Amino acid sequence: MELQSSVKIKNEWDIVAVRQLGRNVAKELGFGTVDQARITTAISELARNIFLYAGQGEVSIEKNFHNGRSGLRIIAQDNGPGIADIRRVMEDGYTTSGGLGAGLPGVKRLMDEFDIQSKLEEGTIIMAIKWLR
Repeated sequence: MELQSSVKIKNEWDIVAVRQLGRNVAKELGFGTVDQARITTAISELARNIFLYAGQGEVSIEKNFHNGRSGLRIIAQDNGPGIADIRRVMEDGYTTSGGLGAGLPGVKRLMDEFDIQSKLEEGTIIMAIKWLR
């Protein structure tokens, strides 16, 4: 069973809005402050990537209930240029924006499950889940 909310990402304020949404949902699910911070950091990174590289897209936050477990699922999707070399993007320290390069590897470390699908000239979909312990 899933309950979903989403925010269209078109500007920097949308990044703030989706972070807050994610924090609120995480709090409702019972995540502690450390996991709330991990989740909002992951959301922020995914939303910022949409804004920087695709221009616009959408981040969905879902309450996820599966096999007696509760979790929060983030789905970030865009119709941007896509990622040419996913393996390279997933290397620690790799950056094209001049940022710290924590990026997608950082999101993968912060969350319990992580999946990325990307097609050139079609866009990218990233799904990440944090399970309540």
